[in-house]
Amino acid sequence: MPDVQVGQEYSTRKLAAAAGVHRPFQAGICGTKKDGAESIVVSGGYKDDQDFGDVIVYTGHGGRDESGNQVSDQSFDDSGNAALVTSHLEGLPVRVVRGAHKSSPYAPLKGYRYDGLYRVTSYGSTPHR
Repeated sequence: MPDVQVGQEYSTRKLAAAAGVHRPFQAGICGTKKDGAESIVVSGGYKDDQDFGDVIVYTGHGGRDESGNQVSDQSFDDSGNAALVTSHLEGLPVRVVRGAHKSSPYAPLKGYRYDGLYRVTSYGSTPHR
């Protein structure tokens, strides 16, 4: 992505996808188990996500209902979650895009923002409550 700078803002996910920052219009994780995660979107979609600026606790993908409640365990076989595991094991960087939401002081006030490359430093599972 030679023309994209950290801090670049996009009013919609469609524009972020067109720029190649995060290709899926809906999914929060872009990538495959084979190649690792290209990018994630942090937008407050999961209640257990935590955003500390330079550190993000990212819940992953799957297992929630329409209200955002975790109702079942996630799987590492899921392509998005498996992609994050591969990125961790291979030391591959992941592009982070933050979407506007009230849960994080690091989120943009509107739209989406490319916030740079992050590393997956650990992963694990906690049974849903």
